Amino acid sequence: MDTRRQWIGRAAGLVAWSVTAGSGASAAQAARPFNVAQSQAWRAGLNEVLRDNILRFWLDKSIDREHGGYFMHFDEAGVRKAENTKAIVTQARTVWLFSRASRNDYEGQGMPSRDELINAARHGFHYLRDHMWDSTHGGFYWTVDPLAGTVPMPGKHLYGQSFALYALAEYHRASGDPEPLALADRLADLLEQRSYDTRYGGYEETFERDWTKPPKGTTGYMGLSDRKLMNTHLHLLEAFTTYLDAREAPRVRHRLEELAQIQSNAVVRKHLGACTDKYERDWTPITDGANGRVSYGHDIENVWLLADANRALGHSSYPLRDLFSALWEYAFAHGYDREQGGLFYSGEPGAPASNREKSWWVQSEVLVSVLTMYELTGEQRYLDVFEQTWNLAKTKLVDRESGEWRARVPDAANPGGDKATNWKAGYHNGRAMMECMKRLKRLEASA
Repeated sequence: MDTRRQWIGRAAGLVAWSVTAGSGASAAQAARPFNVAQSQAWRAGLNEVLRDNILRFWLDKSIDREHGGYFMHFDEAGVRKAENTKAIVTQARTVWLFSRASRNDYEGQGMPSRDELINAARHGFHYLRDHMWDSTHGGFYWTVDPLAGTVPMPGKHLYGQSFALYALAEYHRASGDPEPLALADRLADLLEQRSYDTRYGGYEETFERDWTKPPKGTTGYMGLSDRKLMNTHLHLLEAFTTYLDAREAPRVRHRLEELAQIQSNAVVRKHLGACTDKYERDWTPITDGANGRVSYGHDIENVWLLADANRALGHSSYPLRDLFSALWEYAFAHGYDREQGGLFYSGEPGAPASNREKSWWVQSEVLVSVLTMYELTGEQRYLDVFEQTWNLAKTKLVDRESGEWRARVPDAANPGGDKATNWKAGYHNGRAMMECMKRLKRLEASA
C-alpha cells in the first residue's frame, strides 16, 4: 500500500474513535448541528480564564521595573523565587503574549486595556533590544543574569531565535512601531546568512556566540549540536507565519513555504502517522531508543500551526486533511485518556503512552487543534474532545486561587509544579484561549 493510501486509510479509520471509553462513533454523529449557545458559553469561559487567570497574573507579577524584562520564576503558589536569570524563550514569549492580547477581540467587561497590554509588551521589547541582543555578533543570547550583570549562556540556538522573531513581528503588528520590525529584519537576515541550510533545506540550529559551529558531537542547549529538530522547525514555522503577516516579502514567503514542507513531510514517519523529533542535517531521521519517541502534543500542535501557515500563505489546508487526521488518529489511539480527558506526554512508536503526565502546554494545544479539525471536517468527535479537555483544563489546571495554570494535572505523587520558569510562561495557554475564541466565533457566524 502506498503512503497516500495509508494516510487515507488512517483518516477513514478515525470514525472508529470516540471520547467515551469502549464505545464507537458512528458517521451519523458527525451531522449533529453546531450548538451556538454552547459555543458562546465556552467562549465566555475561555475569555474569563484569559482575563482573570492568565493576563492578570503576568501583568501584576512579572514586570521587572528595576532591571527590565519579566520575572519568570514563580512557585506552585505563585510566589516569586529569588532566581532571576532571564531566557530568550520565555522573555520573547511574554512580549508575544501581551502584544497578541492587545489585538484580541474580547467579550465582556474587565479586560486589561489595550494601553496596559501594549505598555507591558513595550517593556519587554526594550529588554530584548537592549540586553538580550548581542550587539557584537548579532542574534539573541540564550540567557542573561541581570543581577550579576553576566551572560551565562551566550550561545545562539534557533529555538530561541525563533521566539525572538515571533515576538518582534507580533509586537510590530500590535503597536505599529517600525523598530521591532526593523530588528526582526536584521534577525532574519542573520539567520539567512548564518544558519539557513542551502544544501538540505531548513536551518542548522546550534552556534557559539559568534555564530561558529561547535565541534560535532557537542551537547548544546537543546541536545547534540549537529542535529535538526522537528520542535525547532515547528516554532520557526510559527515565527515565519507571523513574520509574513507583518512583512510580505518574497524571501519570507519562500522560507515559510519550505518550513511547511518540512513540517508536513520530512518530520512525519508516514508508516506510523506520527512525527519524531531528531534528524541528521540531511533530514535522515534518528529513531534509536528515546530519539524515536512520539510527542503527542507537538504532533497535534503541528496540525494547527500548519493550517495557520497555509492561511498566511493564501493556501488551502484541505489537501493536508489526510495528514492531519492521521496525526490525530495516532495521538488519540496511543496518548488520549478517554476516561478523564486530555493527552498524555509521549510514548514509544506504536505503543501506549509511557510518559503519562498531562502537561499544561499539551492540553492547551489540544484545544486549538481539535477546533481546527472541526472547522476542516465538521466531525462531532473533535468538539467532544474539545469539551472534555476544556473541562479538564478549567478544573485541574487553572488555579483560581494563585493564578496562572499548574504545570501539570496534579496527583498525590506528582504535584502541580511551578507556575513559571524559564520554560513556562503564559504563551501556550494564553494563545490557546485567544485562538479558541477566534475559531468558535467563526463557527457561530457560519452556523
